[in-house]
This record gives sequence, structure tokens and C-alpha cells, in this order.
Amino acid sequence: MGLTARIRTRDGWAVSHAVVTVTDMTGTQVLRAEADAEGVVRDATELAPGAYTVIVTAVGYAPAASSAIVTASGRAEVGTVTLARQGGTELPPPGPWSIDPAHSSVGAVAQHLGISSVHGRFTDFAGRIEIAPDEVEKSRVEAVIRAESIDTGNGMRDTHLRSADFLDVERYPEITYRSTGLTAAGADRWTVHGELTLHGVVRPVDLDLAYLGTGSDPWGGTRAAFRATTELRREDFAMNYNQVVQAGIAAIGTTLKVELDIQAVQGESLPSA
Repeated sequence: MGLTARIRTRDGWAVSHAVVTVTDMTGTQVLRAEADAEGVVRDATELAPGAYTVIVTAVGYAPAASSAIVTASGRAEVGTVTLARQGGTELPPPGPWSIDPAHSSVGAVAQHLGISSVHGRFTDFAGRIEIAPDEVEKSRVEAVIRAESIDTGNGMRDTHLRSADFLDVERYPEITYRSTGLTAAGADRWTVHGELTLHGVVRPVDLDLAYLGTGSDPWGGTRAAFRATTELRREDFAMNYNQVVQAGIAAIGTTLKVELDIQAVQGESLPSA
């Protein structure tokens, strides 16, 4: 009985210091509970059946409010509550930002044999973000990835991925992305429109972007964090190789899920430390 909830940031981290307050329809507080180290709230207080308002607060985050219906069991299952960092409704301060590869990741996930996933990442990349001062829609991002830096944790597979069957890194050593526009998709979400050059083919690709906020770093700089995802079809980039195993199942899926976790440092260059 009582209240259960999970409190998370936009990038999936637990908010261990979150406070959950529940009020009834008259605005009277009926329950107050704190999240544990895993961002989980469990409170055994039995609530009378009815409608309630659940407010989640945490230092450094914008409050979140939602409605909850308590059934005859006296249980209120709020589910996962996502908190946006304060300031997350706007992009970072205008000007240049340099992507920090040491604290960023460029990953892709492909289905394997129809039953599991292969996770890969590129270890050598660089990029630059330019936040426009007046119209954020005019902000730009450019990134370059060294195709040969693909790493799936299996040397034989990586060698095959670098070959002409897939990335063909000798002919196409770089993968590039250049934005062409930006549109708001929510309070702290944006859609980045751009062109991806991969395997010698240029295609329009949109990124679903979540802005996770800014903060100071130990080197006296300011950092901004983003998470972006998209899906690519290998055939769109002329990578049609596949091995079909028994029952007609393709060894490697034709769709790639791309996951980007990006830290950018304010300024034209990265700190030397």
C-alpha cells in the first residue's frame, strides 16, 4: 500500500535527493516522502481512494507535477517521473562550444540474429556547436567521426565492419554531420535537422535532442550536456551486405539505433588538463 515512484533525470540518472509531496483535491498535504539512493520512493502510508496531485521537487531541477488516482487498494503507483534541470528550457549561452570526446560517446546498436543486440561505438571524433544569440533555430552543429575507430569489442567483427562490405574506411575515412536547422519539440527537447555523410552517401537525418543542462567543470570552464538519438537504415547509405542464416534470419539487422551522449565545453577549444 501507499506510494511508489521512480525519479530520474532526462538522461536516466537517479535523483536521490528528490522529495515527493502528495496533496488531495482541497490542496491539503497528505504525504511527503524522499527518494532513496536509487531515486526510488516507497511510502507505506495508506491513502483514501480518490484523485491526488503529486509534486516532485529537487534542488537544481524544475518541479514536476502530475495527477494520480488511488484505487480501493490504497495504492498510488506514480511510475517514473522525469525531472528537467533548471535552465533546461533554453539552450546554453550563445557562442561556440567544443565537443569533448573524453566525456562523450557516439554509439550504435544493431540487431544480431534477430534475438540480441550488438553495441558499437566510435572512439575518435570531434565536433563544434554554435549557439545563435537571437534565434536559437539558427544554431549549428558540425561533427566528424573517424570511421576506422569503430569498436564493438570483437576484433574480427571490427575488421569486417571497416571493410568494403560496410564502412569501407579506406575509401571513406570520415563520417560527417552538419546541421541545417533546429526546431523546438518540447520544454527541453529539440529536433536537429541535418545532413549525414556516411559511406560516401549524403542523406538528411534528424536527431531527437534532449538538452540536459549546463554546469561548471573542475578546470574553470562551463559544460553543456546533451543526449541525442536517431535511427538509420543501412540500405540508405549503400551498405547492403548481409549474411542470411537459417530460417531466413539476417545475421545483422538493417536498422541502426544511434545514441549520442555529448558534453560540450564553452569556447573554441578544449581545456588542456
